[in-house]
Amino acid sequence: MRDPVKSALPRLSPHRPWHAEVTPGSLRKDAFAGLTGAAIVLPQGVAFALIAGLPPEFGLFSAIVITVVAALWGSSRVMVSGPTTAISALVFATLSAFAAAGTPQFIALAITLTLMVGLMQLVAGLAGLGALIAFVSHSVIVGFTAAAAVLIAVSQLPAIVGVTTAGGGGVLERLAHLLPELEALHWPALAIGTLTLASVALIQRIDRRLPAFVLALGLGSLAAQLPIWPSGQISFFAPLTSTLPALTAPSLDLALWGQLLPGAAAVAFVGLLEAISIGKSFAARRGERYDSNQELVGQGLSNIVGSFAHCYAGSGSFTRSGVNMESGAQTPLAAVFASGFLLAALLVVGPLLRFVPVPAMAAVILYVAWRLIDLAEIRHIAQGGGSEVLILLATFLTGIFSELDFAIMVGVVVSLVVFLRASAQPLVAVGAPTNVNGRRVIRNAEALNLPECPQIRMMRVEGPMFFASIEHIEREFDRIEARAPSRQTRILGLKGVNKIDLTGADFLTRCARAQGRDLHLIAGAAPTLRALDRFGVTRAIGPANLHSHKTEAIAEAVRRADDNICAQCQLRIFTECAGKPGPTDTE
Repeated sequence: MRDPVKSALPRLSPHRPWHAEVTPGSLRKDAFAGLTGAAIVLPQGVAFALIAGLPPEFGLFSAIVITVVAALWGSSRVMVSGPTTAISALVFATLSAFAAAGTPQFIALAITLTLMVGLMQLVAGLAGLGALIAFVSHSVIVGFTAAAAVLIAVSQLPAIVGVTTAGGGGVLERLAHLLPELEALHWPALAIGTLTLASVALIQRIDRRLPAFVLALGLGSLAAQLPIWPSGQISFFAPLTSTLPALTAPSLDLALWGQLLPGAAAVAFVGLLEAISIGKSFAARRGERYDSNQELVGQGLSNIVGSFAHCYAGSGSFTRSGVNMESGAQTPLAAVFASGFLLAALLVVGPLLRFVPVPAMAAVILYVAWRLIDLAEIRHIAQGGGSEVLILLATFLTGIFSELDFAIMVGVVVSLVVFLRASAQPLVAVGAPTNVNGRRVIRNAEALNLPECPQIRMMRVEGPMFFASIEHIEREFDRIEARAPSRQTRILGLKGVNKIDLTGADFLTRCARAQGRDLHLIAGAAPTLRALDRFGVTRAIGPANLHSHKTEAIAEAVRRADDNICAQCQLRIFTECAGKPGPTDTE
């Protein structure tokens, strides 16, 4: 048995398989991709920090430090990490309940939250919990992201109309604070915001390769300098307090950690879900291997290091990762180059932030929020119907009427309940032979109304036979038996059973010992055979009643069938019935 400590330690090593693939040619391609990525993230970093309620430099520092660490220790070759819209909205929603956005207390809480998130993610990666993410429905993220987009949009409305409202709260509470203030809206701020919003939408429509955010902010800033506006009607950003990341000290107050724990867990979970889903998607496109647990370690280390360098929690960015791949990135060094170029640009462009009007940036964030709602995916889920729609609505509506971190919890719980319900209701079907292209195949007798043998009933189970599913399986068996209880022999296919526990084995043993019944099992997988042996099922039914293929089971069941009944049977269901006495033999 592998030592879990020894198997986890290599994940902390900076040595990664892609190091051997670095060549002068790959470095040139990575440098070009990094330059493109830096141009995109400059306005994004500022916008994301403002969404999180933090000073602009926090988004830029996160796009430098977190990006480098996650790239060097993660698993994906092209995924770029850093500040994201969903994480930013969740950080804002979590911390605004404790302090006003942008205040020193709020900043200190954000730094501590980032450390907690990183530790949770690192422990999850070292413990090998990456596979558990697959059990959470994608609809949770779709619903959460849509709710986050609505919250982001509502939180930017006061800046666009030039009014000040009470901070904090969810969507409905913020709207309640905004509506009474609309009478005092400032038309210059609304004009600048509208111009910027129209500009970014138009530029994106003309050519998505253009730096729409930068150009729109430039137009908004130029318009704000026109002498037509009354003095004091348009607010501008304060200059950056720093253009280089500085050391920070997260709080180690356990009482504070206890208060932040639910929010930190939600941020950590959303970050991991984003990173793994993005990483897997791009790895599949490029035909590369992907290690979810290594990605958890990379994300955890990046947030831990970031918490000491004026950063806030980050994750994988689909937009930046897509641009990175399309720009020709070969290795994670492309993300490292992007961080270096961003740092250089920050030293040059950083002082210009004081010329950007607040309504213009709010308009850009409003556009980001709109783009965050994946209408195509929502339609796709709605067309599929069923449990995925329930998961989507539960997550979205909880985010609208309550808090975002609680919406994640609700979405995860509903997702797991749906999974467990599906696991507890495996398919139990009755089979009968039919001819398809000259070959005998077993099809669903109930669905296709196929005739069945008077003495032999063929059945199969698709799914786990464990403590949670046996009650459902037993009900299905009773329902099927009630249709025609006279059949003395059961052939039960277990090739679709992926798990048998003690409760499932006890059920099979009871079936085997039922008076007047003969049970034949079809099982070929080694784990299933071992479970049948370990729990005593093989001994209970007898080795002669355990078969590796349905042909063997049918032949043995037909051989044991009552000849007197066969002599009166007109159906002759199985080809093996040719060896039994039939109506022509008695005439």
